[in-house]
Amino acid sequence: MKLSNCHNYNDFRKLAKKKLPSPIFHYIDGGSDDESTLNRNTDSFNDYDLVPNVLAGVSNIDMSTTVLGEKIDFPLFPAATAMHRLYHHEGERASAKAVEKVGTIFGLSTMSTVSIEEISTINKGPKLFQLYIHKDRGLTDNLLERCKKAGFTSMCLTVDTVVAGNRERDRRTGFTTPPKLTLGSLLSFALHPGWTINHLIHEKFKLANIIHMTQKGTSIDKSVIDYINEQFDSAMNWKDAEYCVKKWNGPFALKGVMSVEDAKKAIDIGCTAIMISNHGGRQLDGSRAPLDQLSEIVDAVGGKIEVILDGGVRRGTHVLKALCLGAKACSFGKGYLFALAAGGQKGVEKILENMKTEINRDMKLMGCKNVGELNRSKLIHRK
Repeated sequence: MKLSNCHNYNDFRKLAKKKLPSPIFHYIDGGSDDESTLNRNTDSFNDYDLVPNVLAGVSNIDMSTTVLGEKIDFPLFPAATAMHRLYHHEGERASAKAVEKVGTIFGLSTMSTVSIEEISTINKGPKLFQLYIHKDRGLTDNLLERCKKAGFTSMCLTVDTVVAGNRERDRRTGFTTPPKLTLGSLLSFALHPGWTINHLIHEKFKLANIIHMTQKGTSIDKSVIDYINEQFDSAMNWKDAEYCVKKWNGPFALKGVMSVEDAKKAIDIGCTAIMISNHGGRQLDGSRAPLDQLSEIVDAVGGKIEVILDGGVRRGTHVLKALCLGAKACSFGKGYLFALAAGGQKGVEKILENMKTEINRDMKLMGCKNVGELNRSKLIHRK
């Protein structure tokens, strides 16, 4: 399979599986426990049917929207995800260039393998930083200050990872960061020489944003699960989140909100957006899918805060369904990481262009000339 033959999420996934050693592929692909929430995230979209109007004069479609203070060309952006250089040797450099080219927001994780400062020179478009609160609060302040200085336009605090989910696939495959050759993984690395050679000949793997603050940034000879459990602050509370909102003093999203109660609290502490998310089904298995919670949360917040749906998005029609229920935009993670693994910058560009094309075509088929016309009259919940 070639990148040119990747037409949808499953195609990118198949090509990534061919290129990545098994532990790394399954790190992207997997969820927690029985992966029921992982699967429900996408399956939930099938519970809703779109209701199109015809003869609507849809020769010109405006897909643009404004989210987190920035106008973007279409209502979808890649979620901030960790450690891109595990999936392709160019890592976040490739992702950042691709995202700017297609005209949407680029998200950078605290646990990225390219620094805040370097990304700011690569991508001149809107940039969101995904913050994790570490036990070392000086590190949190340092990240906020560096992002402000580097010209990041928005901040996102992830709040659903106070302890790592039970990612059993990672235990079975022996996934570590950086990858280690063991008897169990040696064959898989040997069968993927392209990835293995690139990993060996390019710069050493590091968590570029925190390398100067903690030895864990340079020597992570254990699983991501252990890193989260050791370094992230499980004592994090609403006062800590409010501190970050005030210190940032700009567009700020809380990511990992799944309840009406928490959505209202996010408004109270000054957030400008929430991201309804269960961390891609990688944390609490058996929890609700974001789409299942969307309409109730939208109704409760009453337009006082932007609502972004994160999780399970595979198609342009998924984005349309979320917008019909009141989301301002959507984000997705697995799809573009598979695309990065499949083809680097060109892969990320291709999946984003594919999604952009799908959204445009689907809006025309819906009889909607702009995203504001996507509302609940265009959607029916299947009983």
